[in-house]
Amino acid sequence: MTPDVRYPDQSATQPDSETPSTCLPGTRLIRGAALLLLVAFLAPAAEFHISPKGSDRNSGTSSSPFKTISAAAAVAQPGDVITVHEGIYRERVTPPRGGTSESKRIVYQAAAGEKVTITGAEVIRGWKLIQPGVWKVTIPNTYFGSYNPYKDLIVGDWFTGKGRPHHTGEVYLNGKSLWETHLLERVLSPQVFPDGRDQEGSTWTWFTESDDVNTSLYANFHDRNPNEELVEINVRDSCFYPAQPGRDYITVRGFHLKQAATQWAAPTAEQIGLIGTHWSKGWIIENNVISDSKCSCVTLGKDRKTGHNVWMNDPSRDGAIHYNEVIVRALAIGWSREKIGSHVVRNNTIFNCEQAGIAGSLGAIYSQILNNHIYNVWAKRQFTGAEMGGIKLHAAIDVVIKGNRIHNAGRGLWLDWMAQGTRVTGNLFYDNTTDDIFVEVDHGPFVIDNNVLLSEVSLRDWSEGGAYAHNLMAGRVSSSPELSRSTPYHRAHSTALAGLRNIKGGDDRFYNNIFIGGAQPAQAESRSPAAARRFDGYGLWVYDTREANLQAGGNVYYNGAKPYGLEAAPTVDAGNPKPVIVEQGGHGYLVLHLGPEVAQAGTQRVTTALLGKARIPNLAFEKADGSELLLSTDFAGKRRSDSTPTPGPFETPGQGEVKIRIW
Repeated sequence: MTPDVRYPDQSATQPDSETPSTCLPGTRLIRGAALLLLVAFLAPAAEFHISPKGSDRNSGTSSSPFKTISAAAAVAQPGDVITVHEGIYRERVTPPRGGTSESKRIVYQAAAGEKVTITGAEVIRGWKLIQPGVWKVTIPNTYFGSYNPYKDLIVGDWFTGKGRPHHTGEVYLNGKSLWETHLLERVLSPQVFPDGRDQEGSTWTWFTESDDVNTSLYANFHDRNPNEELVEINVRDSCFYPAQPGRDYITVRGFHLKQAATQWAAPTAEQIGLIGTHWSKGWIIENNVISDSKCSCVTLGKDRKTGHNVWMNDPSRDGAIHYNEVIVRALAIGWSREKIGSHVVRNNTIFNCEQAGIAGSLGAIYSQILNNHIYNVWAKRQFTGAEMGGIKLHAAIDVVIKGNRIHNAGRGLWLDWMAQGTRVTGNLFYDNTTDDIFVEVDHGPFVIDNNVLLSEVSLRDWSEGGAYAHNLMAGRVSSSPELSRSTPYHRAHSTALAGLRNIKGGDDRFYNNIFIGGAQPAQAESRSPAAARRFDGYGLWVYDTREANLQAGGNVYYNGAKPYGLEAAPTVDAGNPKPVIVEQGGHGYLVLHLGPEVAQAGTQRVTTALLGKARIPNLAFEKADGSELLLSTDFAGKRRSDSTPTPGPFETPGQGEVKIRIW
């Protein structure tokens, strides 16, 4: 027997509870609305409590708690706090309203010191053994309500299924997801999936088939009996996500949110994540553990009305044209600082998702993404696409990305289109197999400083107008123009369009960085004309043929890394710092070997005045409030020298074998 599941209808719009249920004459409606606003303003903030031992017929007090978070969400008003007590809550929280300001938020929080889990999965029993290790369960389609993840295929713009179907559903054994296969025979006789990073895990497989009445799941549990273990399946498309845009000023704090049947979050689509803001303003998502999303864990994305997979639905025109049209439609409905973005995503642990740890198309503007640990993104690698990474943002306008640790994410950070006023500072990247940072078709100005980049490709630059300072790049740099696409740039600190241009390359600034060479030879991908060639190698020589010159100074090149051809007085050393990460006592340390050359490099302070203006938008490199930028501290916050700051992310690290704590 499968358990009964209550599942919200995803197509239904949940009305605000204060909306009148009857139609009144105009004057009475205005007076009634004014009275409601006055009562809400004068009423003291309430705190609602939720416990698995409660009842939704209760009043929601600490002595008479609700049973579900959704019951509290239905009655909470701006300024209220929803405190959830220890337990597992199998529901999708769909907040019907948000707060009205920073001081009148609606706060959802786990009770202090208590483990609170919100999951999009349900426990499944009743498995039948069909051969050694292989079990089957048949579930009536009515169990899933209006949304069946085992009928729903992953689709969307820029999605690539590698020649086979994929469902949004998932099967978990004791909290660990199994691997979906499209062939029953690969459950009966599993094979190692060669592309995945967990080779042994890829033999724990599952398969689904459905008709008009039932859905059947087959799974290879090896030597485990699924009726004696914890087996769960995704049944909800999200754990925490508003049904409508404009649910502003919500705080989500201290939860473990996990296991959701999320759909592919294309930049041209509504982006539904395991937790997402849905085209709203002013959310704080902090101190959570967020894991096991089929596609994306956190989404700061756009709405559906401005377009939903428009390229897939109209392939007659290029996807870049479609996305430019999406931007115009977004501006027409109020895409601006006043209505959208300004979120804070901080101190979360985010892992086990196959598209992105944090994704956002247009909706992340003016946000801060701080001190998150993001890993195991795209680890299975059963499907792929152009919207993947630890963090993947379109239009990171005046966004600060600081203090994050991103590894085993395929691509670490992808700033795609309209990274303007963006600052990426003090982040740690390693074990990313595609690249650590990819800046694609951005015109700047943006600043990338004080980062540690240790993967095989540190920087993939298909942009211009960037400033790179005090970074450690132990991998290759890839430089390329992008002549076939015209992408937007904006007025200063604004979403307002200033123009469209393609990317001819260059116009970057590189000050006080450390580049470390490696064994892989330099590469050049031939394209025509000669200036439009993609170069890949260690150091800044890859920019020598770009149309616009670089500004470069104070950089140190080790172990065969080569400087920019026009760079004055670069410091070049044949030694190899050999950076490695060592974990001890729950902390991470970077160990490297340095000589006197670091202290001897001709560096200078990096300021707005030094960096000048990005060529295409004609804008200065400055803070989001328009004040001067001064790189006065290092990776750990240590103050830098005013006159001769140390190159790389660490101020005065010392010489010889150096061991620096990095988390």
